[in-house]
Amino acid sequence: MRARPVAPAALLLPLTLLLAACGGSSGAAGAGGGAGSGTDGKGSLTLNVGDQKGGYEALLRAAGELDDLPYKIKWSTFTSGPPLLEAVNAGAVDVGGVGNTPPVFAAAAKSKIKVIAGTHSSSAGETVLVKKGSPLKRPVQLKGRSIAVAQGSSAHYQLIATLKKAGLTPKDVTLNYLQPADALAAFTRGKVDAWAVWDPYTSQALDQADARVLTTGQGVVNGLGFQVAAPAALDDKKKSAALKDYTDRVRRAQNWVFKHPDVWAKAWAKETGLPDKVALDAVKRTRGTAVAVAVDKGAIASEQQIVDSFAALKLIPRSFDFGEFVDPRFNGDLPPSSTAPRTYGKAQ
Repeated sequence: MRARPVAPAALLLPLTLLLAACGGSSGAAGAGGGAGSGTDGKGSLTLNVGDQKGGYEALLRAAGELDDLPYKIKWSTFTSGPPLLEAVNAGAVDVGGVGNTPPVFAAAAKSKIKVIAGTHSSSAGETVLVKKGSPLKRPVQLKGRSIAVAQGSSAHYQLIATLKKAGLTPKDVTLNYLQPADALAAFTRGKVDAWAVWDPYTSQALDQADARVLTTGQGVVNGLGFQVAAPAALDDKKKSAALKDYTDRVRRAQNWVFKHPDVWAKAWAKETGLPDKVALDAVKRTRGTAVAVAVDKGAIASEQQIVDSFAALKLIPRSFDFGEFVDPRFNGDLPPSSTAPRTYGKAQ
């Protein structure tokens, strides 16, 4: 859904462009699916990769990992995780990166997907925001309040888990299901009391929307993100080898980001329209902290908690075994999913 121009354009435009991998249910950028954004590499094999604005294509390019590709990558850009996974299910995309919650909704719908690689990042950017002048000081005070959140997003689960920890349920609050651009407008105009969201929106709202953090996802959500592939691509010997190479390149690029946060922040800001300061804040708070981890029993168990929580609230049509949607063939010698994220110290 297109955002209404009710917030300052300089703030809203980057947010509209940046609906991230954690995001909810909005459509893809382009009619009927992902918008093509070019091809890299050479050779007879083409790997179709789903991405999001300022996502893995920009990351791999900045890190030099798209140089000397022995196969082609055809990029398609989506506005959020759910439509990207719809494309994986349809076989239009071979692989794409998403947050911890879109695979739960896709698997609940019996989509043909397999989680093949994981990362563990800081959850400091997963926040519930309130205005600086808000009387709300603790999550328990959200009772009876209105909260904006993107349905089916990582923020959706973070909010549910935060409420549960405070002894509340979704029935104790009024949920306004809004994508970030619309949520920003509602938050800015005081139409909602709080906003559950993720980075870079957290960093941008703190810098430009008079926001403060009521609570974060630290100790509440798992901080996992995934590369999700089409089973047909995994069954193809040549594509499976390309998928292994692609996930290795992503891992190396994430290592590069941690070592070069300022360089990546500038490249990310240029790609997305984010202010340089906001981009660097988001990199140091969340985006640069990712460490590649195995999609192991711990990751599966953690995702199962999300499955069970959404199923109990009837937010997905059924419960299921998340492990059935995981292919661990690329785990190799990666560290366990419980491995602590990297840190730059206190976020600015």
